[in-house]
Amino acid sequence: MVEVLIADDEAMVRAGVRAILARDPAIEVVAEAADGHEAVEAVRRHRPAVALVDIQMPGLDGIAAAARIHRELPGTGVVMLTTFGEDDFIARALWEGASGFLLKADDPRELLAGVHAVAAGGAYLSPRVAARVVEGLRSGRLPRAVSHRRPLDRLTGREREVLALLGAGLSNAEIGARLHLVEGTVKAHVSAILGKLGVRNRVEAAIAAYEAGLTGRG
Repeated sequence: MVEVLIADDEAMVRAGVRAILARDPAIEVVAEAADGHEAVEAVRRHRPAVALVDIQMPGLDGIAAAARIHRELPGTGVVMLTTFGEDDFIARALWEGASGFLLKADDPRELLAGVHAVAAGGAYLSPRVAARVVEGLRSGRLPRAVSHRRPLDRLTGREREVLALLGAGLSNAEIGARLHLVEGTVKAHVSAILGKLGVRNRVEAAIAAYEAGLTGRG
């Protein structure tokens, strides 16, 4: 059973997220919080596998809460809930230890997939967020200081193709359809890419793809 905390200052949003998570019998919501302070205290008390944290909350905001949870309670993975208008917050949260990023407008299946991925020790990035990060770098809305140039000579030709599509914000299923690969093979390529580039998640991989000019958006 994957235990989850929901932190959002809007009660209706918490109720909606709880309703989505209730569709999966392997997920249990063990606590809710209305601000960052409550979120940190709830994680200390319940030690959930995943904390779903809204970025903008009163008092201690979601990014500060994510940093504190990551530092003090690393056994809990933090998934940030965000909107399209928060590009700078996405960049900041990445470096504060968030393991996932989801848009509140995403397909509910993205939420379930993200919870399971982070609970398993991985990272999860909504494809729409990945595309937003790349576009933010291109337009200058996200600071280039968050990116690091990564050597790509260790990647195979196929891995470079997968990285380019990942950087463009495509999901594993979409990458598979584009390259005529089964989704399991795409997942294996993505794992290999993360390891070879020394990046933690799809956000950093997307940034690496942009910096290398693989996305055609530079």
